Order: sequence, then structure tokens, then C-alpha cells
Amino acid sequence: MRLLHTSDWHIGRSLHGADLLREQEAVLSGLAEAVAAESVDVVVVAGDVYDRAVPSADATAVLDRVLMRLRSAGAVVVLTPGNHDSARRLAFGAGLMATSGVHVRAATGRLDEPVLLADEHGDVAVYGVPYLEPELARHELGGGRETSMARTHEAVLTEAMDRVRADLFLRPGARSVVLAHAFVGGAVASDSERDICVGGVDLVPASVFDGVDYVALGHLHRPQTLTPRLRYSGSPLAYSFGEAGQDKQAWLVDLDAAGLAEVRPLPLPTPRPLTVLTGTLAELLADPAHAAVEEHFLSARLTDDVRPADPMRQLQTRFRHCVHLEWTGATGTGDGRSYQERLRGRNDLDVTGEFVHHVRGGVAVSAAERELLARALSAAAREELAR
Repeated sequence: MRLLHTSDWHIGRSLHGADLLREQEAVLSGLAEAVAAESVDVVVVAGDVYDRAVPSADATAVLDRVLMRLRSAGAVVVLTPGNHDSARRLAFGAGLMATSGVHVRAATGRLDEPVLLADEHGDVAVYGVPYLEPELARHELGGGRETSMARTHEAVLTEAMDRVRADLFLRPGARSVVLAHAFVGGAVASDSERDICVGGVDLVPASVFDGVDYVALGHLHRPQTLTPRLRYSGSPLAYSFGEAGQDKQAWLVDLDAAGLAEVRPLPLPTPRPLTVLTGTLAELLADPAHAAVEEHFLSARLTDDVRPADPMRQLQTRFRHCVHLEWTGATGTGDGRSYQERLRGRNDLDVTGEFVHHVRGGVAVSAAERELLARALSAAAREELAR
């Protein structure tokens, strides 16, 4: 049996206000082509299907179309909610969808009830472990023992996996796959994930997942391998400029009669790459070397000594998908001195004159203006002494 491990679709997410639905649908619909080309039997989605608990109508329409394409390509789909999803909303119509081959495993109390699939070697049990918020999950999983269960992800996931292993014990010979949304120790986070840490208790040791053939992890957006059978697929798109240049992928997972046979990466296309450019505004607008990234999502780091006027509008005349900028030239003289050091030994008039020069975009302070500033400072000093 061949599975395609994906996660963290985050349908409905934006990038600094830029809508990503078109790019998301392009990549996710392309998974259907991979299903057909690679003879994939099952597509698994390990959490964060949507980007928010109450997705927009457009986001739900994208998911509907993507699921239809995956089913038309011949794959069964198994998905489970992450910390961004509302488990109850995602599970609407789950019973009806299961009859068509789309299985939503969102109920904490039923996480030990697998989707049972079969190939020429026998059964494959696919367990969907939804994101488990410790305070809530300990009551659903505790069975009267919640008062003694720690309020940690490790505690609730240990209980969840104990239930999975108990069910597997009753299915001799069945191979097993677990979908889980968690931060497993040894993995590397990106800056586009929403923190699931509560009081520093988010990390889960890899040993929690012992006893199954393959663990399809979600939550972290960087593809990575913790052990041959314990992997993150990462997100299908880059969702922050910290991920610019990162290769996105899914995992093709083959199971044979003995269990896990082979895992290999499936590279995913990048509909619109993310690029970070650094330089003065004039350099970014004129340098012909940047022609290749004019249609990329762009983050600009401006190094002008003086903050340019309306820089975003100017940048978007060339880079129409520029969505973020920061001005790094505001640190002062560039000589490495602190603000306090640069003020030492200077009078109020010099400091005020430099401020006016700065906020006016580098326009020099005239002698007449300097005289006005001197009179204003003198008046302010007299008023202060009179108090």
C-alpha cells in the first residue's frame, strides 16, 4: 500500500494580507496528479487543514474541490484536525463523507477506532489522533483518572497512543499508521507556526509513538525526519519569509507485508516563490538583476539612510506582489555607536535640528528655521523654570 503524507494545508491563510487561496488550490490540486502518477492508495493530512477555526466560504470551497480531485484520482483520504482547526466544524458530515472515501477522524474519544484499509498483504489500520489540547483532552481521555493526569501534551498523547496500541493488539498482523499533530522533541520549528506551548509543556518525546509502523506528523512547517518511521511532511507552501527558498514536499510511504518498506520525498511545485531583497529603494527599483523575482511575493529590507516617502507604493510599481517591507537604515549614523553615545556633548538645538532634518526626508534646516527652533527651545525652558 502506498500513502502520501501531507499536513498543514492552512487553507485560507494569508501572507502579510495577501490572499493565498489561488496558490493553495494550485498546489493541493496538483496532489491529485501525483496520486495518479505514483499510484497512491491513501492521502493523509496530519492536521491544520484550515488556517482558522471558522474558515471562510471560499476556503471551504477550495477544500471541497481538492477532496473531489483526490477521490477522482483514486485515493482514499484520511484527515485529522490540528490546533488551527475546529474539530467539530471539520467533522461536519464526516459519516456521510466516509461512505465516499473521505475519512475525518476528529473525535478524541474515538481516536483508537482506525480507518481499516486492505491490500494483498492484509489490513492497514490508519489512526487519526486530532490535536489534543491538554486541559480538555485529559477529561475526555482520563476515564476518571484525569485528576492524576499531567496537564501536558506528553501526558495526553501517551494516553492516546496507549489506546491505539491496545486496539492494535486486537488486530494481529495489521500494519499501522498514526496521524498526529504535535511538536516532537528533536524537530526544528519555523516562524510561521502558531505556538501550542502552554507553560512550556508542548514538547513530546519520540518514544510516545513507539509500536506503530509509520507516524505521519503535522504542526511543523519544515519537512524533516526524526526517525525512519517518524516524520514531518511540512506545509505545502511557505507561509513566512523565514521559509523563503525552502523546498516543499510530501512523503511517499510504502508499506509491504512486514510493515514500513520505503519512504521517499515528493517535491511540490511553488506557484509563487517568496524572496527577500535588501538594498536602497533606488537600487531595488533599478537593478536589472531583480527582474527574475518581479512576480515573486517580496519582502524588502530598505537600507536608505533616510526613510523614503511612500516606499511600498513605489516598490509595487515594479514588484506588484511586494507584501512586506522594513526599513533598516533608521539605526543612525551607521558607525556602531549607541543613541546615547551619539547625543553625548550635543546641545538641544543640534538634536532638534537633526530631528527636523530626519523627518523631512533629508531636507536641510535653514538658518531662519534654526533661529525659530532656538526661540522655541528658549521659550520652553523659561516655561519649565516658571513652574
